[in-house]
Amino acid sequence: MPVARTVTPDGDVILLVSGESAAARAAAHAQDDDLTAVIEITDVAPVSVPHRIRGRAWLAGWLTPVRGDDRPVCAALLAERRPVGELLGLGESLDSPADLLRGGGRPAWMMLRLEVGEISVDDLWGAEQVDPDDLAAAEPDPVSPHEAELLQHLHAAHGDRIGELCGLLGAREARGMSAVPLSLDRLGLRVRFSGGAAGSFDARFDFPETVADICGLRRAMRTLFAAASH
Repeated sequence: MPVARTVTPDGDVILLVSGESAAARAAAHAQDDDLTAVIEITDVAPVSVPHRIRGRAWLAGWLTPVRGDDRPVCAALLAERRPVGELLGLGESLDSPADLLRGGGRPAWMMLRLEVGEISVDDLWGAEQVDPDDLAAAEPDPVSPHEAELLQHLHAAHGDRIGELCGLLGAREARGMSAVPLSLDRLGLRVRFSGGAAGSFDARFDFPETVADICGLRRAMRTLFAAASH
């Protein structure tokens, strides 16, 4: 398992792995662009709900070590987007991100680059192929870093308000069913209803406008709950 990962502006995936890992050893001994690899990412809901896997993604391409002048650039990108010092439990500040890779003999950590050729996704929205250029152009969702904590808080402290959202479903009868917040992003909230005559189903509640930050998310959630209460 990589300790950290990020995506470059060109759409390559940078991975920080143990220098003793099979991936690091294989990449170190392979010829450039000859080592094919697949990254499988599984997205699991951070709340207790039946069928917790929300989606899977597969990124296939060519794996090589990050070398030369690219090393400090990619290390800085990892450090900016992922607090690698904290993740590794180093307990000391680093003079530069590249310090993670120094040491005698085989490096304790190695940065690998996956040049992505194919992407497939199977998630709550369906299964499809994704163009690697779309990955390069994608912007991180501002809600994503906070999603797990927010969903757990909504489930634990505002379960009654989540249940009230069934009033927005029109003719679909969901009253009396359990309601668990399943996913949250800049566009809306998805809730899983279960335990009633209607069986189990997901409902998507879109925000009036795209959320840009946590303050905007609070306003969007208040608007959503207010609509449900009326």
